[in-house]
Amino acid sequence: MKHYFQKPTHAAPLAAFRIIFGMMLFISIIRFWCKGWIYELYIKPLHFFPFYGFEFVKPLGNYTYLIFIACGVSALLFAAGCLYRIASISLFLSFTYIELMDKSTYLNHYYFVSMVLLLMVFLPANRYFSVDVLRDKSLFASQVPKWCLDSLKLLVLILYFYAGLAKLNSDWLLNALPLKIWLPARNDTPIIGPLFNYTWVAYLFSWFGCAYDLLVGFLLWNKRTRPWAYITVVAFHGLTAILFPIGMFPYIMIVTALVFFSADFHRKIIARLKSFFKKDTTLVEPHVEFKYRPIVQNVFVCLLAVFFAIQVLMPFRYLLYPGELFWTEEGYRFSWRVMLMEKAGYTQFTVKDASGKRIIVNNNEFLTPLQEKMMSAQPDMILQYAHILRDHYAKSGFISPQVYVDSYVTLNGRRGKVFISPETDLAKEEESFKPKTWILPLNDEIKGF
Repeated sequence: MKHYFQKPTHAAPLAAFRIIFGMMLFISIIRFWCKGWIYELYIKPLHFFPFYGFEFVKPLGNYTYLIFIACGVSALLFAAGCLYRIASISLFLSFTYIELMDKSTYLNHYYFVSMVLLLMVFLPANRYFSVDVLRDKSLFASQVPKWCLDSLKLLVLILYFYAGLAKLNSDWLLNALPLKIWLPARNDTPIIGPLFNYTWVAYLFSWFGCAYDLLVGFLLWNKRTRPWAYITVVAFHGLTAILFPIGMFPYIMIVTALVFFSADFHRKIIARLKSFFKKDTTLVEPHVEFKYRPIVQNVFVCLLAVFFAIQVLMPFRYLLYPGELFWTEEGYRFSWRVMLMEKAGYTQFTVKDASGKRIIVNNNEFLTPLQEKMMSAQPDMILQYAHILRDHYAKSGFISPQVYVDSYVTLNGRRGKVFISPETDLAKEEESFKPKTWILPLNDEIKGF
């Protein structure tokens, strides 16, 4: 282990990753702005659904645009390696703040990006081909510790492998769900669309998707299988980008997988960038090795061990909760589970008090269509919404309002079932990490991880 942590590798892959990843995030911010999503998702709504423990993270009205500006500028500085330490911290904080503002917009790849950015804060990604080096030649290093690059590879491998583990369940493998629902809806796709009407195609996609996720990280790490593995990465994520509305995630994973390629490959990329900026493109350069001070490296390695222990163990926290994971979603988020279920719900809330006042709530008066859709199938969001209603009607003259919900949810094509106990006054229930006893059981088992 001591020998490994002293082993150097060329800095080009880390520098190329910094540039490509930063530019992808900058493009994502521009795309988000141009589509009007900042206003639609973070300014227009009357209420928001913060994450438990992060209730202080909330949109800032019209000043929310400033958060996105800060994120976009930080992404550019990050990519350029300009004021890198400040830019990387600013990018991590601004992007993660955006991610945590509302549960309604949660996507697994936002969490992945935040974790990558957190890692990058501590890595010497500005020591090669950066504005910082242009400003201060003493920062240049052609060699960096190998573990810095391997930590990024390991995070990508964990993402893929755990996504594959999550597909080892009876709905995905034995019933081809939810792809058996989703693919026929895309039968108008040019050329391949008609194939989606056949059930065997859903099974083929399900089994291939599982095998792909379980193996591709290891195949990318192996030099012999890397080119073929990368072809499957491009094909797989290219197809998912066409079939499913999951934003920039496929493109982010396509460029992220390049981190597995050799230093020579990345040096050629940087040489082309140099030629674009009319800089010296020679691959001959001084051999300068960057090393952390021993005490700093020891601290970073310990922090890295804690970081990866969390990534490995977090997906298993669902074992602490009773009930079916896909149904209760207790321990579902932040666990590398991607596109595993088709879940839809209907909720009708009733607010009443001891004086006899009673009202059936029109959800459209409080929530956007996206918020209502996401809330209706997720217990913690149902509870948060009940508290929003409690506080609203307390101000409207209700005395100690009671909030009840009639809710029905369908999971992966099953018949709709009552989701939340209609006898439970949600106004009195408190959010916590404890199991939510007011979620009614699915009475069906999805076997597997």
